[in-house]
Amino acid sequence: MSFELATPLAVALGATSARTLERAFEMTIVGDLLAHYPRRYADPGELTPIRELPIGETVTIVAEVLSSHVRRMRNRPGAMLEVVIGDGIGRMSLTFFAKNPGQAEWRQKELAIGRRGIFSGKVGMFRETVQFAHPQYELFDDIDAAQRKADARKNVPIPIYPATSTIQSWQIADLVATVLRELGDVPEPLPESLRASEGLLTAREALQLIHRPRERNDIDPAVRTLRVHEALSLQAALLQQREQVRALTATPREAKPGGLLERFDAVLPFELTADQHSVGDEIAADLAADRPMNRLVQGEVGSGKTLVALRAMLQVAESGGQAALIAPTEVLAGQHLRSITRMLGPDLAPQLMPTLLTGQMSAPERRKAALRVASGQALIVIGTHALLSDRTTFADLALVVVDEQHRFGVEQREALRAKGTAPHALVLTATPIPRTVAMTVFGDLDTSVIRSMPAGRAGIQTFTAPLAEHPSWFQRVWGRAAEEIAAGRQVFAVCAAIDTTKDQVEAGDAPPPDAEGKGPRWGVVQLAEILATHPQLSAVRRAVLHGRMPADEKDAVMRAFARGEIDLLIATTVIEVGVDVPNASTMIIMEADRFGVSQLHQLRGRVGRGEHAGLCLLVTEAEAGSIARERVDAVAATLDGFELAEVDLELRGEGDVLGASQSGSRSSLRLLRVVKDAGLITRARELAAAIFAEDPTLERHPALRATIEQRVSEADRAALGKN
Repeated sequence: MSFELATPLAVALGATSARTLERAFEMTIVGDLLAHYPRRYADPGELTPIRELPIGETVTIVAEVLSSHVRRMRNRPGAMLEVVIGDGIGRMSLTFFAKNPGQAEWRQKELAIGRRGIFSGKVGMFRETVQFAHPQYELFDDIDAAQRKADARKNVPIPIYPATSTIQSWQIADLVATVLRELGDVPEPLPESLRASEGLLTAREALQLIHRPRERNDIDPAVRTLRVHEALSLQAALLQQREQVRALTATPREAKPGGLLERFDAVLPFELTADQHSVGDEIAADLAADRPMNRLVQGEVGSGKTLVALRAMLQVAESGGQAALIAPTEVLAGQHLRSITRMLGPDLAPQLMPTLLTGQMSAPERRKAALRVASGQALIVIGTHALLSDRTTFADLALVVVDEQHRFGVEQREALRAKGTAPHALVLTATPIPRTVAMTVFGDLDTSVIRSMPAGRAGIQTFTAPLAEHPSWFQRVWGRAAEEIAAGRQVFAVCAAIDTTKDQVEAGDAPPPDAEGKGPRWGVVQLAEILATHPQLSAVRRAVLHGRMPADEKDAVMRAFARGEIDLLIATTVIEVGVDVPNASTMIIMEADRFGVSQLHQLRGRVGRGEHAGLCLLVTEAEAGSIARERVDAVAATLDGFELAEVDLELRGEGDVLGASQSGSRSSLRLLRVVKDAGLITRARELAAAIFAEDPTLERHPALRATIEQRVSEADRAALGKN
């Protein structure tokens, strides 16, 4: 029987193995199993005498079975078979675990005393005895045959697969071998001429050699071929999505002479930066077109993205269109309302009626706001997840602005866009994205970058305060805060938790455990208690702010801090984005190693926004040389968010770039790495664009279409559509 990539695993391997693979890895078809690539390859190396086996290495030996013993497990079901083997000079043990005594006894009969064979595995030590746990082996009746087989195998790399407690690497290898033996033709995503010109293997050869290399030199060509396939199918899927969006019809929203946008620009008390001008022109052209804008604007913290978005809102408002800005937190939504109202001024604000809509508003307030939105009276609507509610309707939703997109899932963004008829979409991020990541994650969006900063910013200095090496610096940090407050400025202190005695953290923002698996040491509650007795800070005006406080209380604290009525604000990451207090000069981040690179960069961006130079102190107990410390030191070393984005990606993992998840180690990219394979991704983009230019529907490229369908699932496609 010949298998295809779409053959169900239950047909190829039987129901039991198929169920195990589905539970362990969500695999259902042959293509899923063959896309479960080895994570590395062990080198059997030269045949090694037992006495010289290196602990921790994967080796191959020839030996004879000397004894065996089956015993039941004490504390759990199952049995263990222990076999002693020897090579005439030394001895070692083999350990096999079985679900029941019958399985162990079957293997004991196979490994009968006196049988000789080749044994390969990772060398371990248990109770001062060298051992293999679940080694691969092959038994021979003829010792010369065993030696010849071992010599032949010593240069064949052993694939090591990602495994679980329910299915081991060697079991996966056996199942892959079974499938490969019966695998038929594999679709070629690239036309033959392109495959040859790029120097790639056939798809069938690449799968064979990545799983069953004959020698080390077989691996790289197989990996490169499959990386190109991965990059090409991803870029082709993104280009398909872009074309589908461009095929929609949107209402053109042109700016009129003497209209709202022109009136706003005329009274701006400062000049737009060059980047704000150029990005604004790109957006204006998009809005005037008859297809929906789908644009990502990325820029450094404080580069003026909100102003660019507001000018877009004014342009759509000229024709009665509404703009909805969705922010990740209530604090940020309130901040946006105040800053937008202030920027509009007393003339334009009443006309556009900026309206706040959040989940924690009182029922009467919310009803009043919802009525303004539904009637079209509010032309600018700012809110949180409440904007996604079924009860929130718009009269004419023309523009969706998503602020700090990395805080939202794609489903949430789509829910807001669905409230209009092909509305224009503007995605803002202050987390700079490397070009290849933008090409991969946001490949269906047009991208604009704001690099230049507004004039008059004093800048920020960042220092690591490493308490592991200098415990006394803890007091110096707070002495420095006291100096800033004495000079009339304000200070933020940020903690990874709300209250460490109750394990309270911000919803969806739990800090990771440290290297020893411990939770945060400092919470807002604990730091506030300590600083209340600090000789230099006990008398200053202090307040706390975190996500579990009532909305009106959070808003009151933030307003008081903005008015200069609070000297020291002790907070969680609710102040991470969008908070704008020009008099705030200092940011102190406790246990900075518990935050990601982009989070630290965002938090740092809350200070140095006015005439006073900013100071950011990253307090950490992480040991020098650790990955956690590396993150902190990277932030202290540069203010360049684009450089930090590369560092963050390397340390954090690409995330699931096709699906709804946007960070972490799970990735639908199996081999492709968006930083390391930047050139390959760019080349794949060019190839995909050339193919689509000649064949937009892929009618003449059925294999590429089939590859996209197999690699890019319906869930991935839905996520792409919502991006």
